[in-house]
Amino acid sequence: MLFLLCPSQAGGAVTEKDEQRDRREQTPAAADVTMVLAVLAGRLDKVEGQLSEFHRRSAHRESIIDRLHEENQRLRGGIERAVLDPIVADLIRLYDQLSQEARRLAADGAEQRLLRSFADDIAEILDRCGYEVFSAALGDPFDRDRHRPLGVVPCADESRHNTVAEVVAAGFAERATGRVRRPLHARFYQYSPGPGAAQGRGAIPDQAHFQ
Repeated sequence: MLFLLCPSQAGGAVTEKDEQRDRREQTPAAADVTMVLAVLAGRLDKVEGQLSEFHRRSAHRESIIDRLHEENQRLRGGIERAVLDPIVADLIRLYDQLSQEARRLAADGAEQRLLRSFADDIAEILDRCGYEVFSAALGDPFDRDRHRPLGVVPCADESRHNTVAEVVAAGFAERATGRVRRPLHARFYQYSPGPGAAQGRGAIPDQAHFQ
């Protein structure tokens, strides 16, 4: 018995088979793409992990370099200080001697410019070593971090109490850090009301006296 199919039915049957065949042919290709993407994702994860490890090691290496640099600077500073300290101490003593002699000559009315120029030369040498000279003006208040009292000068003016009466020797400080290498030596006014206020210079006071 023969069955006749109309063209539309025959065409519909052929199209459905073609679509099924196409789906079967496309399935392996989609699977391949998924596999490729999975492989790429795995490789990207690996690269990302390697980059993270590289950055971690780089940061660790930089921290070691920074620490070694700091240690080198401290060692260098310690060596320089150990070498310079005795020289600086001798230069400060020489500066004090020249300055004191220049003041003595000036007080006697003698020529003191030559000695003063020598003292200034010593100050320039100390400046090149990283130390600067500092002084104080009469009436400056006592500074326990920068001043060393050598004596007191009685006075009847209470407003001048614990202020500089006479600079005996200049002070020296590190220019880079501000640390006092040698405090300024001075005599300070001490308020003493009454007849004893003008009886001359007192004894060397204790630092705790100047508060």
